[in-house]
Amino acid sequence: MADRPITQGHTRMKLNSAYLLLILPLTLLVTACTTVPDASSQRATGDLGIIIERAIGRVALVETSTNTKLADIDGLGDLSHASAVYSRDERYAYVFGRDGGLSKLDMLTARIDNRVIQSGNSIGGAISQDGSLVAVSNYEPGGVKVFNAHTLELVADIPAIYDERGSQSKVVGLVDAPGQRFVFSLYEGNQIWVLNMSNPAKPVVTKYRDVGLAPYDGLITPDGRYYIAGLYGEDGLALLDLWHPEKGIKHILSDYGRGQEKMPVYKMPHLEGWAMAGDYAFIPAVGRYEVLVVDTSTWQQVGRIPVHGQPVFVMGRPDGRQVWVNFAFPRNDTLQLIDVASLKLEHTLKPGKAVLHMEFTPRGEHVWVSVRDDDIVKIFDTASLEQIAEIPVDKPSGIFFTARAHRIGL
Repeated sequence: MADRPITQGHTRMKLNSAYLLLILPLTLLVTACTTVPDASSQRATGDLGIIIERAIGRVALVETSTNTKLADIDGLGDLSHASAVYSRDERYAYVFGRDGGLSKLDMLTARIDNRVIQSGNSIGGAISQDGSLVAVSNYEPGGVKVFNAHTLELVADIPAIYDERGSQSKVVGLVDAPGQRFVFSLYEGNQIWVLNMSNPAKPVVTKYRDVGLAPYDGLITPDGRYYIAGLYGEDGLALLDLWHPEKGIKHILSDYGRGQEKMPVYKMPHLEGWAMAGDYAFIPAVGRYEVLVVDTSTWQQVGRIPVHGQPVFVMGRPDGRQVWVNFAFPRNDTLQLIDVASLKLEHTLKPGKAVLHMEFTPRGEHVWVSVRDDDIVKIFDTASLEQIAEIPVDKPSGIFFTARAHRIGL
């Protein structure tokens, strides 16, 4: 009697073992069939990016880990002043074309997922804090349109009407801000507006009037606190503290601009190309061969650094140790490096004709440089300054990497 349970147990064990041997291959087969992803999803997106090919309405899809071009995506319209942002998961890029086109690109399948013509002339865009909304700033008709990031269906239309006569302004300097907000400037209206989209069904607009003459561009600091608009019609900048919006607009850097001696300006510097490094902001001077150094705790200028030409983009390496500068025509074959610790010019590079844009890899070990007139993108090691690769690209301009895209207001 004592042996019977043991015998039954052995019998059950043998049956169970046989059963397992029978179903295990089937289970593995079913599991394999249900968990193996399709080919398009076997790549992560963190090292991908796009380069705008401005002359032919195309972008080059690139990978930073191997310094290679993976594909071309055509059919994007007028990209003469194009910019891009990425979805929260980095799967999709939203490209804003000058012809009013808003194109949603699938980074994994290298194709256009969706595209709408939402205005006559647009100048840039932004994606909301939670990634659910994409906003576009428009010249014609002036205003901002907000779209569902998944479907590109229109969510809100905010005309930039700035006076009782119904005058409508071009919109510039559109950025995303914390709290599901977008901030932008009205060029003809001399205003800054804050659009709160916390409730997409009921957008709320707060308007700041008489901020200065002809705001032409804007930026938001990396922490999302300060929005700063450049003024084309007068010297100085307009600053809005988004932590304390009730304080209104503050004018800073009253000497910033062309000054009393009106210098020829070959290209107005991009405010979104400012560098924030350490305790300083490095700002391209307007019409002068200088980079200005500003203390961000007081917003007072504390220095100026002579450079090769009129600076356009002044960009900080991700670790904040260096600032890289490119220049307007006709001195646009050059890059210069500023050492942040000493506030002195450190190195000069000559990548080629018409250096339009640069972008750092996420941790700053490499920098990609658009050399438009040579139809090439050159890649440099930021430690040795040696060129390590180059990629043929048709008339390259803006470079946008996914893993750098989660900075506020990119």
